Amino acid sequence: MKIMFLAAASSVHTIRWVNSLAQRGLEIHLVYLKGHDPKEKIDDCVKLYPLPFSGNKGYYLNAFSLKKIYKKIVPDVINAHYASGYGTLARVSKLKPLLLNVWGSDVYEFPYQSKTKMQLVCRNLEYADKLASTSNCMANQVRRILDNPQKEIFITPFGIDLEIFSPKRFNKKRKNKIIVGNIKTLSQKYGIDDLIKATRLLLDKLKKEKRNELADKIEVHIYGEGEQRSEIEKLIRKSDLKNRVFLKGKIPHVLVPETLSCFDIFCCTSIFDSESFGVSVVEAMAMELPVVATDVDGFKEVMVHSQTGLIVKRESPADICNGLYHVITLPDMGKGYGLAGRKRVEERYNWENNVIHMIEIYNRVNDG
Repeated sequence: MKIMFLAAASSVHTIRWVNSLAQRGLEIHLVYLKGHDPKEKIDDCVKLYPLPFSGNKGYYLNAFSLKKIYKKIVPDVINAHYASGYGTLARVSKLKPLLLNVWGSDVYEFPYQSKTKMQLVCRNLEYADKLASTSNCMANQVRRILDNPQKEIFITPFGIDLEIFSPKRFNKKRKNKIIVGNIKTLSQKYGIDDLIKATRLLLDKLKKEKRNELADKIEVHIYGEGEQRSEIEKLIRKSDLKNRVFLKGKIPHVLVPETLSCFDIFCCTSIFDSESFGVSVVEAMAMELPVVATDVDGFKEVMVHSQTGLIVKRESPADICNGLYHVITLPDMGKGYGLAGRKRVEERYNWENNVIHMIEIYNRVNDG
């Protein structure tokens, strides 16, 4: 089966999909805008087609080039990822049969920026032959946009390679520290500032209880880069946390399992529901880490409160602090969360099963 993938080759999510599909014998053609070039290794079997135009105008100006590629390939299915950008390109190029995958901000944020953008996304969603979403909560958001509660939407979780994300691969070194970790872009939507404020509250709470020995073990390691870095650095200094909170910079996805193996607790503090699946939380659960995460839609779907971790109120440093406090002061409970999290990922978010399901969807789209 020949699949034309329309998606940013710079995204690790795109790379994982095309590599896995190609390794299972599908003929994959990845088409992407100039400027969306791959940053990590793409399987040699995947054929790459960079389009000549970049930026938002590229979703219109590249239509002619895309049609030529389409006629050359004659794919069985076109799979566009992202309802606003590549969904527009697929529609204006009049490509069929089209499976359109929504990602998050394209249906949670973009449509509400103006009437024009809402109309654009609705046209793209309605043009597609079939729709897919990584989560049920995001599928419901699409139904709200379309005002169609019964709209069929395939659920295609962005799961985990359980062999790569396995704590058994790593020897956890004994250390006299408790590492609270986060791997996210340093951007407002991920609430990193709330994590830092929560850390200050946590240390103060432990010291007030005269649990200084426990407080002295706590460090927070934050991996990622973004436009909020200087602001976060100032907050760390202002909070007197220079020796407790460490900005570790961006790491390639291939190093994420090893990095997670060094954490004792994973803490995600996102503030928007456009965090519609929570890949990072699933990865942490696969590594048997207890998770403290905010109550955005995606986290609430992949986690079970008080079973795989704790779900706390978003934009509330006090609630985040309390969640971390309970896991840190009750380590046996935290260990139980980690084991239950791994089991949940094995049952629901096994990448091998997710890829097989996607291939079944392609067959349905191709069959009409």
